[in-house]
Order: sequence, then C-alpha cells, then structure tokens
Amino acid sequence: FLDEIGEMSLGTQRKLLRVLQEREFERVGGSLPIKVDTRVIAATNKNLMAEVEAGRFREDLYYRLDVVRIAMPPLRDRKEDIPLLVEHFLDKHRYNSSAPPARISEEAMQALVKHDWPGNVRELENTVQRAVVLSQGGVITSHHILLSDYSDRHMVDIGRMVNESTPLAEILGQTEKMALTEAMQSAKGDRSEAARLLGLDRPVFYEKLKEYGMFS
Repeated sequence: FLDEIGEMSLGTQRKLLRVLQEREFERVGGSLPIKVDTRVIAATNKNLMAEVEAGRFREDLYYRLDVVRIAMPPLRDRKEDIPLLVEHFLDKHRYNSSAPPARISEEAMQALVKHDWPGNVRELENTVQRAVVLSQGGVITSHHILLSDYSDRHMVDIGRMVNESTPLAEILGQTEKMALTEAMQSAKGDRSEAARLLGLDRPVFYEKLKEYGMFS
C-alpha cells in the first residue's frame, strides 16, 4: 500500500515504475535482482492527471497504476461509516496501555455523525483521540467533542465574531477552552502538568475544567 503517491519525487517514481514493469528490485547494497509477485494499492487526494499535465507525475507510471480505480467519497458523504470508525479509534487510542477502550454517549456520537468533517477520517481520528484524553478514558460526552470553532487549533476568528456582535465573554470563553484543551493534549491528560503549562495553580485549573465541562 503506497499512501500519498502524489507526493512521490520523480526520481522515486522512476524506480517504482521499473519495479512494476520488471517485477524485480535490488536491495540497498545488494547486486542480485529479487523477483516479486505482489499487488500494489496506491492512494492520493490529488488529481494525478493534473499532476501529469503539470510535469510532477510520470504519465507512464500513472497508467501503470490506474488499472482499477476506486473513488473514495469524503466522510461527509458516507456518514454511516462514522460509528464503526469511532469504535475502531476508541480501541486504538486507549487512555493508557492497560485501560479498556473509552465509551461514548449517544449524544456525543450524534454530534460526530452530524459534523461534515472537512479533514475526513484523519480529523475524526484526531477528534476521538482528543476526547479520550479529555474524558480520561471514561465516558465521552458532548462536552469532550470539540468541533467547529474548537477544531481549528491555530486561531479563533475574532474579527468575524466581533462583526457578528459576539459578546466579549463568549469570545474569551472560546479562547480559554481552546487553551485548556491544548494544555491537556500536550500534557497527555496529566492535569498537574497542564496547569503548569498554563501557569495556573491546580485548584484554579480544576475549576476552569469544571466550568467548561471538561472535568470528570
């Protein structure tokens, strides 16, 4: 399985084409060809024909790979997959190695199903992993599901919120909750360490978590 095939350099593309054509390769430092009999699955989120026309992807390799094409629709168009993916990610991202998978409430699951997921499956996995940390591996509620404004880790669109007459308290609240979430993630759920990162006394930090429904 070759993921993000569209990111492969032209030099590596040439080597891969030879393997596909000759069905053999040589190990690094080796001199004897090794025969291979395998199926290759390649994935990309790029338009490879456009990459070919731009000179960034070899046309001969494109046609070698484009034998059976499987178009994977975005997650927003296959929301029936979300519950199965969530269960998989809960099992994958346990709070610690000895902990059972976290559980998720029906309300929280519905919040995930309703979201459009512009970042597709990777965004869903990140959201579930964050929720496991915030819930400390317990029951994930809607308070642990950070979407929309909260899913953007890099900024709060203060200009838009001001123009929409958003109260200052709400703007500060969103910013504060994002900071708490980032601190908990950076500290891997260790509340004392997260408090230290934000320069807060532990009692004050715990009160902030309670205020935003992040304390369980």
